[in-house]
Amino acid sequence: MIYSLFQNIDGIDFPGSHLMGYISFRAGTAFTLAMLIALIFGRDIIHRLQRMQVGEVVRNLGLEGQMKKTGTPTMGGVIIILSILVPCLLLGNLANIYMILMLVATLWMGAIGFLDDYRKLKYHNKDGLKGKYKIIGQVGLGLLVGITMWLSPSIKMSENIEVENTTSHETEIVYKPQLVKSPQTTIPFVKNNNFNYEWLTGWIEDSHAANTMGWIVFVFVVIVAVAAVSNGANLTDGLDGLCAGTSAIIGVALAIMAYLGGHVVYSGYLNIMYIPGSEEMVVYAGAFIGALVGFLWYNAFPAQVFMGDTGSLTLGGILAVFAILIRKELLIPLLCLIFFLEDLSVMLQVGYFKYTRRKYGEGRRIFKMTPLHHHFQKAGDPSLKCLVNIPSHPIPESKIVVRFWIAGILLAALTFVTLKIR
Repeated sequence: MIYSLFQNIDGIDFPGSHLMGYISFRAGTAFTLAMLIALIFGRDIIHRLQRMQVGEVVRNLGLEGQMKKTGTPTMGGVIIILSILVPCLLLGNLANIYMILMLVATLWMGAIGFLDDYRKLKYHNKDGLKGKYKIIGQVGLGLLVGITMWLSPSIKMSENIEVENTTSHETEIVYKPQLVKSPQTTIPFVKNNNFNYEWLTGWIEDSHAANTMGWIVFVFVVIVAVAAVSNGANLTDGLDGLCAGTSAIIGVALAIMAYLGGHVVYSGYLNIMYIPGSEEMVVYAGAFIGALVGFLWYNAFPAQVFMGDTGSLTLGGILAVFAILIRKELLIPLLCLIFFLEDLSVMLQVGYFKYTRRKYGEGRRIFKMTPLHHHFQKAGDPSLKCLVNIPSHPIPESKIVVRFWIAGILLAALTFVTLKIR
C-alpha cells in the first residue's frame, strides 16, 4: 500500500521520496516492522490464547522438563503470520508475481496448520488433522506454485553462459539478451550451475512435448519439495526456539540468494541465472526474518508460547516455495538438511522397528527417540536396545537448540560454497 502510494506520487520530489525504490530500504523496514509487530502484539496474543485455554497437549515421554510445558499456549504461529503479512502488504509490490505467490503460500499453509491445531485442541489429543489431508494441502500448494511458474508470462529468466575474452583470455559471465520461460534451476558442482529439467525428457523427439514433460517433471519436484520441507519443519518444532531459529537462518541464506539472483551484476559474480523481478522477494524475506526474531523473544527457552502446526507447517512451506521461486530447490537438501534429518530419523526409526518386530518378535530402535532432537535429550539406556545409544547423558534443551543453530549456520555457508565449486 505504502509502496504503491509512493509509486503514484513519483513525480513529486521531496526528501526521502525515492527511498521506496530501493529494495534494501524496503527489506530493512519490513524486517524492523515485522519484529516490532511480533514484540508488541505478541504478548497480547499470548494472553488471549491463555484466556481461551489454548494450551499445548503434552505426552509424557520421560524427558527432563517436558511435563512443565503442559498448558503453555500454542498456535503462536499466528504471531508469525501476522508479522509477515502486514509489512508485506504495506511495503511490498503487490503487482509482483513472486510477492503474490509468497503471500498465497503463507495463507495457504497457515490455514492447514490452523486446522491441525484447532482439531488437536478441540478433541484434546495430538492427532489433529489427518495426515492425508495435510498431504493434499501440501500437494495443492505445490501444484499451484509449479503450474503458475509454468504458465505465468511474468516468470522468466536469463540464462548465464561463460565466454572467454579473446584479449585477456579470461572467462567472463554474460547473459543471453532475451528472457525465456524454461524449467531451469541452479545446481551445485556443475560448471555453469544450471540444470534444465528438459534434459530428463530429451529422448522425446517432439521438442514441444519434451518441453511440456520437462515442466511436468519440474512441477513434481516442486510438490515433493513443499511436502518434504513443510513436514520436516513440523517435526523440528519440538524444542523451544529450535524451528524458529533454524528457519530464520535458512531465511537469511535464501534472502541473500534472492538479492543476488535478482541483480544482473551480482548473479554474474556467482554465475547463476538472472531472474528479473525476484529481488522483490527480499522484502518478503526481511519481514519473514523479522517476524521470527520477534517471535523468538517469547519462544526462546523457556517458551512462553509455542508456534504449533500453525507456525511450523507455514514456515516449512514458505521456505520451500521461496527456494523454488528463485530456482534454488536443488540446494534445499543441503540448506535444509536439519529438517531432512528430522524427517529421515522418524522414517528410519519406524521402518527399523517394524522390520525387527517381524524378524525377532520385538521391535528395536536405531535412535533412543525420534525426531532426532529428542535423541539427545534422553539418557543412554541399554534396555532400549537401540543402535545409537550415545550420548550416554542427556543434553540440556537449550544447548541442543544452540548447537542445531550452529549446524544450520554451517550448512548455509556450505550452500554458498557449493555454488563456487565446479
